Amino acid sequence: MIDPIRHEQLEELQLVNLCSQILSNARNELYLNMHFLDVSLSSLGFAADTSVFCAGTDGYMIYYKPEALCKLYSKGRVYVNRMYLHMVLHCLFCHLDTKGKREEAYWNLACDIAMESIIDSFYKKCVHVSSSSFRRETYLRLKKNMEVLTAEGIYQTLVERKLTQQQYDRLAAEFLVDDHKMWYENAPKNQVIPRQSKWKDHREKLQTEMEAMSQETSDSEEKNSLLEQVQIENRERYDYKHFLRKFAVLKEELSIDEDSFDYIYYAYGLEHYGNMPLIEPLESREVFRIQDFVIVIDTSMSCSGTLVRQFLEETYSVLSESESFFHKVNIHIIQCDDQIRSDALVTDQKQMEEYMRNFTIKGKGGTDFRPAFEYVNQMRAKGEFTKLKGLLYFTDGKGIYPVKPPSYDVAFIFIRENGGSLCQEASVPPWAIKLVLEGE
Repeated sequence: MIDPIRHEQLEELQLVNLCSQILSNARNELYLNMHFLDVSLSSLGFAADTSVFCAGTDGYMIYYKPEALCKLYSKGRVYVNRMYLHMVLHCLFCHLDTKGKREEAYWNLACDIAMESIIDSFYKKCVHVSSSSFRRETYLRLKKNMEVLTAEGIYQTLVERKLTQQQYDRLAAEFLVDDHKMWYENAPKNQVIPRQSKWKDHREKLQTEMEAMSQETSDSEEKNSLLEQVQIENRERYDYKHFLRKFAVLKEELSIDEDSFDYIYYAYGLEHYGNMPLIEPLESREVFRIQDFVIVIDTSMSCSGTLVRQFLEETYSVLSESESFFHKVNIHIIQCDDQIRSDALVTDQKQMEEYMRNFTIKGKGGTDFRPAFEYVNQMRAKGEFTKLKGLLYFTDGKGIYPVKPPSYDVAFIFIRENGGSLCQEASVPPWAIKLVLEGE
């Protein structure tokens, strides 16, 4: 007589083995068609978990419900392939760790839409299915607000639309693919940073490989959506103090170099030989300090005065530190909407303080970033800058960007409030740095 419990256990084991084979085959098929994702595709293990509705990942494993996975496979292996790739992309773009204060349901939906838009851009048999008219209309509607469909940009659009429950349910039914509960429940705190580091490394390597492939092959157009998102995600979001060091220059400054001066030998000489120190103090040292850079403030209707003042106060607090300013600086603070409205030259800390006290917004027209860059380039041609390291542009991102990058570093600065985003971050061109400051 067959033990019913033993029989049930054997059936469950057989089902788990079958599911493991299904996922392995999906990984292999994706690898054969997308070599640039080889490392990422191989970075997830498999484990059965009846608590998920079909499958989900915590960045280390893919957890699947055997019955649901088999049902999906019976529909067609292309759907398993898409789900596998969908979860890998979530990991690559750090959706598991970047929700912040965003509303969870909207964030989950935005992440799913962004990843599905990438997969739908791959016209390969292993992942291609015909898109519904609703899905195509959704992509078109979103692309009116952003060039690249990132999760951050989609989230902001969904929040601004103030979806009804019916609208939300319709979108969820169309784009829901995987279970996201592992993002928030399964990962211990001591595993979050290693997970982020692991996938950041994968993402950077992916960008390098895809950029090389785009130059060498003629079929790179189908990968543009993925590459553009990778380029955007790989832009670092710096600590502001650390970030401003990019604009510092190395210069010799007259002062005692305390790091190179040995006071023991100096005191010994004074004690034993009268007024004759053995070692003279060095009269200069090399330091990194702010000298030349430009701050451009978007004064269009879409940027509030409160946020502009917050940005200026944050910048001033960093620059006013003794180790940041040279005695003399050359900082131009430009206000611009669709044209140059004002240009204030700040040459020392006192002038910076005065500008802060008397600051008023000028403009309130449309937004065009190009006039500011043209103006700065004209000043450089006239010799008004000697060592211009870069330009900070505070904006909400809703404007016309220059096509060609300038010869100096450029950063577009945004302030995020209440876990949302002030700006259309996705539209920032790949050659620029994106910096997001947290609002008060």
